[in-house]
Amino acid sequence: MTHHSTYPNLFKPLDLGFTTLKNRVVMGSMHTGLEDRFYHYDKLAAYFAERAKGGVAMMITGGISPNRQGWLLPMGGTLNHQLDILNHQKVTQAVHQYDSKILMQILHSGRYGYHPFVVSASAIKSPISPFKPRQMSRTNIEKTVQDFADCATLAKQAGYDGVEIMGSEGYLLNQFLSRHVNRRTDEYGGDIHARMRFPLAVVKAVRSAVGDDFIICFRLSMLDLVKDGNDMSEVVIVAKALQDAGVTIINTGIGWHEARVPTIVTSVPRAAFADFTAVITQAVNIPVMAANRINMPSTAESILSSGQADLIQMARPFLADPQWVNKAKANTPERINTCIACNQACLDHTFEHKRSTCLVNPQACYETELTYPPVKKAKHIGVVGGGVAGMSAALVAAKRGHQVTLYEARDVLGGQFNYAKVIPGKEEFYETIRYFHHELKHHGVKIVLNTQVTPELIAEQRFDDVVIATGVVPRSLVGKLDGAERANVISYADLLSGKVVAGKRVAVIGAGGIGYDVAEFLTATHTQDLVSLAKSGKLNDPSHRPKPQSISDWRDEWGVTQQAEYAKQGGLTQPHAITPHRQVYLMQRSKGRLGKGLNKTTGWVHKAHVKNHGVYQLSGVQYDKITDEGIWLINTSGQAQLLRVDTIVVCAGQVSVNELMPTVRHQSDQNLQKNHKKTAKDPITKLSQIIIGNKNLAHTDDDITPSVLYQGSRYHIIGGAKLAGELDAKRAIRDGAVLAAQL
Repeated sequence: MTHHSTYPNLFKPLDLGFTTLKNRVVMGSMHTGLEDRFYHYDKLAAYFAERAKGGVAMMITGGISPNRQGWLLPMGGTLNHQLDILNHQKVTQAVHQYDSKILMQILHSGRYGYHPFVVSASAIKSPISPFKPRQMSRTNIEKTVQDFADCATLAKQAGYDGVEIMGSEGYLLNQFLSRHVNRRTDEYGGDIHARMRFPLAVVKAVRSAVGDDFIICFRLSMLDLVKDGNDMSEVVIVAKALQDAGVTIINTGIGWHEARVPTIVTSVPRAAFADFTAVITQAVNIPVMAANRINMPSTAESILSSGQADLIQMARPFLADPQWVNKAKANTPERINTCIACNQACLDHTFEHKRSTCLVNPQACYETELTYPPVKKAKHIGVVGGGVAGMSAALVAAKRGHQVTLYEARDVLGGQFNYAKVIPGKEEFYETIRYFHHELKHHGVKIVLNTQVTPELIAEQRFDDVVIATGVVPRSLVGKLDGAERANVISYADLLSGKVVAGKRVAVIGAGGIGYDVAEFLTATHTQDLVSLAKSGKLNDPSHRPKPQSISDWRDEWGVTQQAEYAKQGGLTQPHAITPHRQVYLMQRSKGRLGKGLNKTTGWVHKAHVKNHGVYQLSGVQYDKITDEGIWLINTSGQAQLLRVDTIVVCAGQVSVNELMPTVRHQSDQNLQKNHKKTAKDPITKLSQIIIGNKNLAHTDDDITPSVLYQGSRYHIIGGAKLAGELDAKRAIRDGAVLAAQL
């Protein structure tokens, strides 16, 4: 056995008795959408194979239902028939060629299912799904126990190394374990010994069906974070009973999907729940797995070395970088494409019933469709703009073998991510800039900073292809709102770059994603002095990571117990009162509630933050004029009222910077979008040729990159320069990758 000098515990094998894991890293379960349709299993196999090739010891599939009642979606992924085995064998065979193990997660959705057949411990409707469940009868319970066993038997026949039984996150078995849903008065309800009867019966039946040489992992909710949830003494009782029933590994589950406490979004500090896992690790004699907000090797090694867990589960980090383990093993963590826990392309897609992917890695779940083949003949490519779109295009082009020069007008790469990383709770966005910075250098991209690119410079370089990724600038209200040119009016860019400091009373114009980010920045208590950082040069230092909120402060703010051996049901406490150091008014012109356009899985967190920090939220606002005293508003009665503020921050959208693109110069975003759709139907125009790209991608018009043959070079426009939009990094990074895959 080789001892790893930097991460000795992370790369220590784990002997399970009948088999051995080659390291302590497990890729956790994620529902990708590929599991639900048999015709996607070739894609699913490629997806898992890529992670197995990346060095992970074991992987766990997305949830597979043991029966129809357990579907997440109608006709969802199941394994309850011999004919299903052939599809699942594609996955297991693909994984085993790389000396990695794979478990199939058996998930019964219970009342979380999106179909009319849902069942649960009690007939109590979930707040996040449309159907009221039917209370399971004894006969139904006994039949479901057998369905779990049959499903596990088929999984073994399909070549899986084991199964994970989903008993957390508020799914069926968790619904039985917790008083939050289980109001039964029969032998399956009452104290914890009665409530765990059904989950234990499932485990025993599965063990009896598969024998001793098969991994059974049980994902146990160690912190429910819902009213009437279990306390830690009850969790310990369940963990010990699971051990006695034949479980091989206990995995960590944190929070129900309906919990009003965030558990995996980027604002949650790293390893925020490891101490709860540690209690179970000490209570049982089988391996225990830590999970939630672990994304870098140093964090994982710290958990293992302190004895808090025996294994580390990461899910989304393997969407972001399939080579995570190999890069850690090579002592190059700086090259890891770190998961920033944004949820924009993974969980948001899942809950919208779309295929998951990854904001920072558009190849995730598209391994067979978005490929980066080596080029036969290298081109000389110039990329203008060092934001995420430009960096993505430059990196993929260089990976394929092209000679690439990347120009950036500022003295640092990153574009809009340099603003995002200073938002409280978005400090992880720094990691994406760091990743691109190192990868671009590793792949030989020539980086030219502090350079304003002109048509003359482009012509001088004689590029084969020119990629315009010049991004966006904040939309100004000068000329549109009386007084907008005053010194008390600033853009979000001025604020978040440290150029200007806001006063004690601030009005924010615009309640989109950026408006919410700015409101959080202005009211959070753990933010740093950006002006000092800017003057010191640290703000533009690629190695400087903004300081995130501490675990203790985060728990106080959200009402999560500080006690690992908590007695409070569900681990909930009273959130600490917050005294913001600014009074902020967040305003929008449209009527109705603010925040309607925020992302599904993270939007509620942002809305909760601004509410808890005393931000006044105003809708249906008409702006009259700005004076030195503040901003005059027109109320619903048509009367003018003065909102006395020191600073007005404009977050009223963005404007594309596209002057270098021959065919779109001086066009508006709206006209550009219309032209995309028009020219997509007519590939050949007088001045331009539209590159449709890889037809297998089957995406929207946003994937179509306008391309122009101009003065001997082919011009392409991507990202915000193509179409300005708030918080559109997902599209921007994908734009760059899709284009570069075709150059």
